[in-house]
Amino acid sequence: MEESSGDGAAASVPLVKWKNDFSRAFQYYLDRSTPHTVERWLGTLGVAVIYCLRVYYVQGFYIVTYGLGIYLLNLLIGFLSPIVDPELEVSDGPALPTKGSDEFKPFIRRLPEFKFWYSITKAFCVAFVMTFFSVFDVPVFWPILLCYWIVLFALTMKRQILHMIKYKYVPFNIGKQPARW
Repeated sequence: MEESSGDGAAASVPLVKWKNDFSRAFQYYLDRSTPHTVERWLGTLGVAVIYCLRVYYVQGFYIVTYGLGIYLLNLLIGFLSPIVDPELEVSDGPALPTKGSDEFKPFIRRLPEFKFWYSITKAFCVAFVMTFFSVFDVPVFWPILLCYWIVLFALTMKRQILHMIKYKYVPFNIGKQPARW
């Protein structure tokens, strides 16, 4: 009995070693891709196009696409939001200036660009894999889902834009700001 449990442990060692080696190599290439923003986003665009073509040719998996859209909207909100929301928290750390006389504090995202990109890419890959399993092909009337998603997107973006206007922040780097005297 002891030998069989020892054999099972010995058999799992190569699997654990392979998993660790794969994780290390994957992290190495992920780290190397960090400064290549345009290339990363072009790769993600390619993955998104492949996913869209798959859904179009299969004529199904609309509920998976709807879930993907909701998840992407959630990621976008995190990407456009400051790390400290001035409506909810008063913190000792960096916060957005709310008055013209306030000291300039840089915009720090709740979801950094790299994590935003990585999460979007993973989401498209997972959704693509889900299109190969018929259990996820729930029959729905897709125009209703599309209309509901568009309304949800419009309302969410309106709320986010009003929040940006109210607290005077722009989540995009538009170059060096001119001096205000």
